[in-house]
Amino acid sequence: MSNIVDIPTALELKTEQLSIINQFSSSLLQLDELDELFEYVTTQVVKRLGFVDCVIYLADHSQNTLNEVAAMGVSAIATDYYIERNTIPFNQGITGYVATTGQAVIIGDVSADVRYIADARPAMSELCVPLIYKNKVLGVIDCEHPKRNYFTDAHLEILTTVAHLLSAKINQVRTVNNLQKTVNQLNDAQKLEATLLQIANLTYQANDLDAFLESLHNIMTNLLRTDNFLVGLYDKNVDILEIVYIIEEGVRSNAHKKISKQQLKHTASYYLLTAEQSLLLDKSEYQQHIDAGHFKMVGRPSESWLGVPFTVNDHTTGVIVVQSYQEQYHYSEHDRDILTYVSRQISMAIDRQLSRQALEYRALHDELTGLANRSLLIEQMQHAILRLARAPKKVSHCLLYLDFDRFKSINDSLGHEVGDHFLVSICKAIKSTIRNTDTFARLGGDEFAIFMENISHKNQVNEALKRIATALNAPLNIDGHLLQASTSIGVAFTHSHEDKAYKLLQHADAAMYEAKSSGRGQVKFFNGTMRKKLKTHADIENDLQHGIEHDDFELYYQPIFSIQTSEVVGFEALVRWHHPNKGFVPPNDFIPVAEHTGQIINLDLHLLNLAAKQIAAWTKQDKRFLRITVNVSSRHFASLDFVSQIHSLYNKYQLPLGSLCLEITESGLIENLELATEIIEGLAPLKVKLCLDDFGTGYSALGYLHQLPIHVLKIDKSFIDNLQDSANPLVDAILSLASSLELDVVAEGIETQAQLSILQNTQCNFGQGFLKSKPLPANEAIKLIDAPL
Repeated sequence: MSNIVDIPTALELKTEQLSIINQFSSSLLQLDELDELFEYVTTQVVKRLGFVDCVIYLADHSQNTLNEVAAMGVSAIATDYYIERNTIPFNQGITGYVATTGQAVIIGDVSADVRYIADARPAMSELCVPLIYKNKVLGVIDCEHPKRNYFTDAHLEILTTVAHLLSAKINQVRTVNNLQKTVNQLNDAQKLEATLLQIANLTYQANDLDAFLESLHNIMTNLLRTDNFLVGLYDKNVDILEIVYIIEEGVRSNAHKKISKQQLKHTASYYLLTAEQSLLLDKSEYQQHIDAGHFKMVGRPSESWLGVPFTVNDHTTGVIVVQSYQEQYHYSEHDRDILTYVSRQISMAIDRQLSRQALEYRALHDELTGLANRSLLIEQMQHAILRLARAPKKVSHCLLYLDFDRFKSINDSLGHEVGDHFLVSICKAIKSTIRNTDTFARLGGDEFAIFMENISHKNQVNEALKRIATALNAPLNIDGHLLQASTSIGVAFTHSHEDKAYKLLQHADAAMYEAKSSGRGQVKFFNGTMRKKLKTHADIENDLQHGIEHDDFELYYQPIFSIQTSEVVGFEALVRWHHPNKGFVPPNDFIPVAEHTGQIINLDLHLLNLAAKQIAAWTKQDKRFLRITVNVSSRHFASLDFVSQIHSLYNKYQLPLGSLCLEITESGLIENLELATEIIEGLAPLKVKLCLDDFGTGYSALGYLHQLPIHVLKIDKSFIDNLQDSANPLVDAILSLASSLELDVVAEGIETQAQLSILQNTQCNFGQGFLKSKPLPANEAIKLIDAPL
């Protein structure tokens, strides 16, 4: 039953209540932290009401519990007040009832209420009001007193008002906090997104692994603790883990440490590699793995350990690990997700670097032999030549230019696979004789070079040449074939830092050709005579293009005639160069240069155009059909462009079909037979015939006769010279072969009537030689068309 008070006392109490409410309302504007609010309510508001005990609980609806957040009590025994039950289910006690129903209660004698649950200090009366905002119970304010019937309706009224104001403030603070939390989450998400994007960009921009990992580590410090951080790469082929990046206590170690499998198998990193899944461990969990024998303790134990494995390619895997030695910092699942993402970026960066290194290696090395290629050799030579500026005067560099003898013959007779194996075996033998500082390179085909740096005496080169010769003395067993290797070698020196790498290569090349022309297995040193020859070649090379552009080249025509009737059936077009300064330049002086420099392509196309123009002129003069053959380089048979170029000439000059034909020499036979066949077949609609010149002087033509669609064989002059009194057996053999293959035959170099007479008793179709005519300019050659001998 409520206490009875007189009117003055009631007015005084009402005034005090209003004062409490006003002061509380004013304080609510200043306090923004819930802990401060709850403390203020329990220590100021409730205390002014004269209460000796008050507890504020907040509701946890997910667990259906009330959790104590603030308490006040007056005790003569203890200065610190505590609540025995700081968590109360909704279905227990008076506080649970109020939280469930949302209704305030005043109980004058709790001993008579079965809902009452005694606390550390039992009470006699209780006042409990709910904290409600928009019909949702946020918690309760529970006040108890050791006297029966202590709490009044006035107490209920003011505590309900306080609860109402406090509920609104709780909601306000929670809303603000939630908004701030949301803002913080958004900021964190943006920061995370920006950082992950930064890592992704770094991955695709990185060219150097060490710099990439350093930049990556700096970025990661924005996401998680990385003052103990390592990245290791495991090579399955050799069972070695290399620590490629490590930070210990915030300090970078630049030494790359390699751990063998024997050492590695006891580490947590190796366990990661074998488990192929990430591990997030605290100190006790780490110890459990040690107790289970998964790995051993290496170094001091950490408070938190996080490791993620990753795969780079089939033979390379890796690990990324972070550790914390501080009790207050432990890694989370969120950190595991971040480190997993980072591990994938590291994997991609390493894979890209390994791929780039492989590409760079292939770009600078020969695929077959693994030796340096021309580009790498020249780069090495350039750097070495520049270093001569700081070297003693007597120091020089030397280049050996090697060409393996008879390699083309082996390729043609035994096949390219045997030829490749032969090259690899020779290179292996030679490589065992050179110094570690020497650069052994393949320049192309069967041409190689050895660059010897820092030569102080010529004997060093001579000794190297002896070692090479000794290494090639013994025959090599290549796929069951016993083959003897030998090499022609040109030697050139460079002494000044002002020299050029390409000049050194050119000098050694010139010396090699001199050696090759002297016989197998010869060595020649570059000298003054060769220098003059190079100068002549250089002049010719410079003048060739000028000659083409200024029409300094002229075609002479040597007739091809019928052996039986001597009737002229065509001409072979032979080039003559009328140099504006040097006068007549023999073909033997400029054709090899043009072939060597690649200018032969433009020269041949120019000569083909001249021949086509001449055919068109004779056709307009109503001359009977003639065939003109033009010598061309085998280089044309490496591109389908040649087909369109010949078709273009036929269309441009409206040539009769089959009037412009092609001739190649046996020594220049084509390497890519499949492409060459496609080109020749592409010319078939024009009835262009292919003539093989100098047949019988080489060693491989027989193999080409049944592979290429050749139409005409030209017997070399050296065979015709031997036709004195009777036929030559070799000539008979060639004619018999041609007949069986249905090929026409032209005998070159017929100079006597006796030779012609012998040939008239054979199957030879046509002839060519001084007996009929020397090569003539077009205005003289035309006279022979209708005037046979």
